Amino acid sequence: MADLFKKIGEQTFDGLFADIDPTPIVEAGTIRKLGTAATLKRGTILAFSSGSAGDGKLVVLGETPATNETLTAYAILADDYEVGTSNDVVAQVYKTGSFKKAKLTVKTGHTITAAELNDLRNGGIFIKAEQ
Repeated sequence: MADLFKKIGEQTFDGLFADIDPTPIVEAGTIRKLGTAATLKRGTILAFSSGSAGDGKLVVLGETPATNETLTAYAILADDYEVGTSNDVVAQVYKTGSFKKAKLTVKTGHTITAAELNDLRNGGIFIKAEQ
């Protein structure tokens, strides 16, 4: 009977989610290899590459698009991932959900625009400021 009351684990929350509605939906996405290897952190906003020079892969929001490439705010990275310089990485991303703005990251020096927030909202991702 003593084992019924034994602590068997611990769970910590990072505060990424602002609400349970809409329900977070996770899917796989391909992150484009980087010029310099880096660890992309959970909560990184990713943009989808499209246009005539687009490759259908994901990059960190705020990257400079190539000529004839369109980068559209698209998803939130679900876990930390090591992204190298030689191979793309298949990663789990949130396609829908409600997230706290203070817990999200983009490329250093980039400020999230109203148009980017609108792109995310149209896709089912809602960004909320902490109250």
